[in-house]
Amino acid sequence: MAQEKQQPPPAGTPKDFTIPTPKRFTLPNGLPVTLVPFGQVPKVTIRLVVAAANLHENKDEVWLADLTGSLLREGTASMTGEAVARTFASMGGELDITVGPDTASIGSEVLSEQGAEAIRLIADVVQRPKLPETEIGRLKADLLRNLSIQRSTPQAVAQEKFAELVYGDHPYGRVFPQESTLKAYTIDQVRTFHRSHYTAARARLYVAGVFDAAAVEAAIREAFSGWEGGTKPEPRAAPPAGSTRFALLERPSAPQSTIFLGLRVPSPSQKDWIALQVTNALLGGSFGSRITSNIREQKGYTYSPSGSIQAHPGQAHWVEVADVTTNVTGAALKEIFFEIDRLRKEPPTAAELRGIQNNLAGIFVLQNASRAGVISRLAFVDLHGLGDDYLTAYVKRVMAVTPEEVRRIADAYLTPDKMVLVVVGDTK
Repeated sequence: MAQEKQQPPPAGTPKDFTIPTPKRFTLPNGLPVTLVPFGQVPKVTIRLVVAAANLHENKDEVWLADLTGSLLREGTASMTGEAVARTFASMGGELDITVGPDTASIGSEVLSEQGAEAIRLIADVVQRPKLPETEIGRLKADLLRNLSIQRSTPQAVAQEKFAELVYGDHPYGRVFPQESTLKAYTIDQVRTFHRSHYTAARARLYVAGVFDAAAVEAAIREAFSGWEGGTKPEPRAAPPAGSTRFALLERPSAPQSTIFLGLRVPSPSQKDWIALQVTNALLGGSFGSRITSNIREQKGYTYSPSGSIQAHPGQAHWVEVADVTTNVTGAALKEIFFEIDRLRKEPPTAAELRGIQNNLAGIFVLQNASRAGVISRLAFVDLHGLGDDYLTAYVKRVMAVTPEEVRRIADAYLTPDKMVLVVVGDTK
């Protein structure tokens, strides 16, 4: 006799995210500082976030921010790059430098008793970098190799064209540089970029973990008070979307077609942001989403479709990405548009929506369960000017979204006739 299949226990009520009250202060040069006691493991994460990213490049400077970030690793006026790396290692960490579309980040995660010393060393790296001309050729070669690898993948080719059609003549529309441009960058350009963008008024400093608050604050005031203030970054709004809505890029004999479909949507600072995140998760942005269920589980057209909202200050875009078998490219697109249209016309059931909301709420709490996660969330709030209650009220707001609100969001913002479609594949 077959045993009756057991049902999983019902999901509990999602808990609100809570964070210890941060201590905030601003140095006289304009550098805002946020200190967050977090956790019990004797480690501390320090991150300096600077408006020195791809957004701040001119048209002929694509990836100059990346080259500058790479050169920051090559030592300071008083220490070689090797000595800097060795010192961070002795503290139980390493120097972490990343450059993204909106911000650059310089930081480390070290043992708690080394927090003050790590702050001083990060300040030295940012304020007094050596930026040696002897290393620029090697680092440009690394970037050129990276560029060549990325340009060889259909996903990167599709992403580049999609960004161009969505954002036009704007830094967000320029994903990759020309090889000739990258090869021509000089050390003087790097030093000018650093001097112009790595200033106190363009930065925020975050410290999270277990640390001696008095010693850390004293180290920050000592190490960063002499940093040049500079001027705050100017907003760079994207121009209106162009008229081109479709691009088919040739990849002869490709076994798959890479699809990028999307358009601009409200940014995090606008009232529909959280409802838009819920709508995306239900439509295509989670493993249990409708598009994934349709073209992966039911049809077998693709292995891992995904929908996401990419947020920037004052603007954002929604995109559905899928690599589908070549001979079902049209069929897959038909099903994606079918799911978009269905959601625009009919609200989801309360049960379907509740499953998506529980998933979103759970992921949010997990993302913030580490020192780095807390800093990332706080930096997101500050970048978009979202206010102190954004993090603590997020779960509540997610759970408050109604089925009709999801339908309204899909109808208002996911309008097929305004979408950009890029397909990379075999045009035959």
